[in-house]
Amino acid sequence: MQNISSKTRNKFFIAGTDTGVGKTCVASALLCAAKKQGLTTLGLKPVAAGGELNSGDNKSVTESNISYLQNEDALELMKHSTMQLSYEQVNPICLAEAIAPHIAAERESKQLKVDRIAGFCRGALMNRADFVVVEGAGGWRVPLNRRESMADLALALNMPVILVVGMRLGCLNHAILSAEMIRRDGGVLAGWIGVQLEPDMPVYEENVRSLAEHLNAVHLGQISHTKSLSVELVAEQLDISKILENVRT
Repeated sequence: MQNISSKTRNKFFIAGTDTGVGKTCVASALLCAAKKQGLTTLGLKPVAAGGELNSGDNKSVTESNISYLQNEDALELMKHSTMQLSYEQVNPICLAEAIAPHIAAERESKQLKVDRIAGFCRGALMNRADFVVVEGAGGWRVPLNRRESMADLALALNMPVILVVGMRLGCLNHAILSAEMIRRDGGVLAGWIGVQLEPDMPVYEENVRSLAEHLNAVHLGQISHTKSLSVELVAEQLDISKILENVRT
């Protein structure tokens, strides 16, 4: 198991049981919750797959303008961070297509390397914030290249993991396997948050109780199923006091 150093205190890597389970919503809500504690906050999205031209026009992405792409998840993290960095510091790698990052990179003749990505993150983290979240892409073991995955990035940054569980049929298997692999890889599972993806999910509460029993990690809260719920209201459903260390008042 990783030995989390004091340098990574109150810094967390946000992983999901799958893509599209609400990692960005959770990460943004965590930033809001920390802000309410009087903490300075910073959210990073080092690798993003799926970008649009920052000019806001409808021009197609070409080789000549691909360097001007921005990702909506990264922009959302910037919106809810108290510490304002440049877009390139928050999201140094923005790939055009919303597909697996290693495939998107190959299609752009790029190579993703964990040590380089971790270096970008460490550079951004020189701007010290009291509370930091680094959002991954996809699930824990999403490949970055033939040998490295998103898990290797979390381990390189030496950050404890908050697992976002997409609450739907099959979530028990996905969540339990993800938690098992986080620990087997040498990571620290700091806590988990459930996001209700299906409004009429059968035996929802029973699934939540089963996850609490099997994940053996701090339950930071459940997020209700509603697309109209603001990040601020989501933050009210989370209890970050369980994972904060040496909170500045």
